[in-house]
Amino acid sequence: MNSKKPRTTAGAASPATTTTQCAKTPEKLKINTVDGFIAAAQSKATKRAYANDVQHYLQHGGSIPSTGAVVADYLAKFAATLKVATLERRCIAIHNAHVSQGLVSPIKGNELVKATMNGIRRTMGTRQRAVKPVTKDVLLEMLVTLDKRKPLKAARDKALLLVGFAGAFRRSELVALHVEDLTVDDAGAMVLLRFSKTDQLGKGRTVFLPRASDAERCPVQSLLDWLQLAGIESGWLFRSVRKGGGSVSGQPLSTQSVAQIIKRATKAAGRDFNEFSGHSLRAGYVTTAAIVGLQPYQIREQTGHKSDATLARYIRPVEKRRIPSLL
Repeated sequence: MNSKKPRTTAGAASPATTTTQCAKTPEKLKINTVDGFIAAAQSKATKRAYANDVQHYLQHGGSIPSTGAVVADYLAKFAATLKVATLERRCIAIHNAHVSQGLVSPIKGNELVKATMNGIRRTMGTRQRAVKPVTKDVLLEMLVTLDKRKPLKAARDKALLLVGFAGAFRRSELVALHVEDLTVDDAGAMVLLRFSKTDQLGKGRTVFLPRASDAERCPVQSLLDWLQLAGIESGWLFRSVRKGGGSVSGQPLSTQSVAQIIKRATKAAGRDFNEFSGHSLRAGYVTTAAIVGLQPYQIREQTGHKSDATLARYIRPVEKRRIPSLL
């Protein structure tokens, strides 16, 4: 198998040559039928979430086909324990489960279901749970704790945390990265995102990771160190480490693993790990960028947000702290 390294230009470091067998870049799905194209219309994560939603509905008194009354009872039953956003997604999943089988949807146009959801929104509220951001100071605290881990896991986790923060990546974007997506030079690393949550059609975009003045906190150097130590020259960038910590597998990390790495490091740093999630690195970049005074258009260039509306959720708390006292 031909191995590939991150593309480099003069003066840039690169992982050492190795004969380690690595995973290949996934080939495009072979879809040349109507069913194949329909199956590709939604991401795997979306289809998995919808399948789990329908399964939960069926396990708690629901059925396919179903009626609006049954759906409304289900929604009312779980209004106190599930988020409004989750219930809304369940409605979409139940609707799709009917439509895909040529059945009449108990959701669309059903006044009972509509009234029930409106009542739940008014009663329970629609405020989303906001996880704490991993800001620069928190990130540096987390990095200190990694020395207690075995070398391979420590190197991987350090690279993942620094790259995730510096690139404002979603966890799904981190685990999808390949060595072939990197171009490294003296200034930093250009990372190609082939797909993302908001780019399901694969138009792709690039994110630049500038080198830090301190090599110990440099996302590019930590990434190169991880690749060299793990002997990875092609394929998946962030991989699971085999039991015992002596070698890496050919499989990528899961999105759940990214969240666990963040929670483990925040807990080791003395923080309440329940307040952080896989989204905390991305939120931390935006918050830190706002604190140091980067303009929204500059932040969007890194995050890929199409407008300032979503960014405002992170920037407004920072701006509020700048309001002077009138007393």
